[in-house]
Amino acid sequence: MTVTAPVTSARADAERPAHRDGNVLRWLAAYTASMIGDNVYYLALSWAAVRAGSPAQAGLVMTVSAVPRALLMLGGGVIADRFGPRRVVIGSDAVRCAAVLTMAVLFLSTDPGLWPLAALAVAFGTVDAVFLPAVGALPARVTARGQLARVQGMRGLGARLASVVGGPLGGLAVALGGAATAFGLAALLIAVSIPLLVSVRIRELPTDDDRTGAVGTGERPGVDAVDAVGSLEPAVGDAAGADGRAEEQSGAVGPREPSGEPAAARGGTAWRDLVGGLRYVRGHRVLAPLMLVIALGDLGFVGPLNVGLALLADERGWGAAGMGWTLAGFGAGAGAASLLLAVRGRVPHAGQVAAHAILAGSVAIGALAFAPGVFAAVGTAVLVGLLAGLSGALCAALLQTQSDPAYLGRVTAVASLVSLGLAPLGMPLSAAAIGVWGTGPVFVVSAAVCGLGGVVILCFGHLRRAELPR
Repeated sequence: MTVTAPVTSARADAERPAHRDGNVLRWLAAYTASMIGDNVYYLALSWAAVRAGSPAQAGLVMTVSAVPRALLMLGGGVIADRFGPRRVVIGSDAVRCAAVLTMAVLFLSTDPGLWPLAALAVAFGTVDAVFLPAVGALPARVTARGQLARVQGMRGLGARLASVVGGPLGGLAVALGGAATAFGLAALLIAVSIPLLVSVRIRELPTDDDRTGAVGTGERPGVDAVDAVGSLEPAVGDAAGADGRAEEQSGAVGPREPSGEPAAARGGTAWRDLVGGLRYVRGHRVLAPLMLVIALGDLGFVGPLNVGLALLADERGWGAAGMGWTLAGFGAGAGAASLLLAVRGRVPHAGQVAAHAILAGSVAIGALAFAPGVFAAVGTAVLVGLLAGLSGALCAALLQTQSDPAYLGRVTAVASLVSLGLAPLGMPLSAAAIGVWGTGPVFVVSAAVCGLGGVVILCFGHLRRAELPR
């Protein structure tokens, strides 16, 4: 049974900051517990795979989950929109919990070897293809539209906490009881999220009456009235709002039924929903260039901050400790950006701020390769994390607030596919290029690719003028 918030409750929630909203805090606790469980699971899987086979075989086990995740991601977005993100997240967590718990039982009774571990990785990747779009679509259904930027900051803090806590917890579990204990702990943490998600109230999608101001008197149609019930109409000023309505009338966001949902989301085939979602993204004046920004950022950022940093530390003689401190600096900067957004809640001129943060962050990425020592590298990494974290959080918040909520699962799926598809490509390319030209030129080129994302924002007026809702 889905719990929905009535309009009166939505109005009250719109005035309540997300960090004081019990509904949002229950969602955040569920998300954080699930993410900590994920971190413990991946550590347990890698440890068990290394113990069961060669390093090459262990690496294959760790990567096979990427194939079904990439192939099925767009379909996962359709499922999230058709069945509702909360229902899909609960079902996904239940399947993930059962799969990991089964592996824990196997390790208690026997030594399963590599094949069961590979099967678990494939199953996890398949469920992730549904889980990730639903997770991205869920915040818009648990809080008011004006709180989505703050929620993105809170989500970033939860992800940082999971990455800091998950590794040591998994290592402790392995040390105390081996893979069985680690897999069991991961299953328990994922299971904790399920009752929390069940208790989360889901906001109804806005209706056409809500969008035209029929829910109250004296409200400006399409803006104030929509804000009161948490709709996600484009909010880039009066001119942009008019453009958004023109797009809707011309079919850019799909035909609407009286319920406020796109017709494709309420009937027809899954294929039709998928095609409709892709057309929606392609025809949207903010989301289409925003996807390009995300692609450029991931392509230029992931390589240097993963394999590139390891090669840089080896080249400069910083050692593993120096690399660790540099990564810690990046994490601290990114965490500070998430905290800033969680506390402030709204950043004016979000599109322009994101563009300038990307441009400044790209300069910092290029400068990292020329840091004279570990301390300078750590300071530069803090700056990279702060600027990249701020621009990333703002892009995620704009994606949430600019998307029609009935399409948000499919929009998130496209963004996730762009990231997951380009991130693995950037690492081997960076490693190969560094082997030929060295760290300095590759970091500079990668920084230029990142910087193009800021240029894209500045070149597309609707994205440049995009604002987060009040």
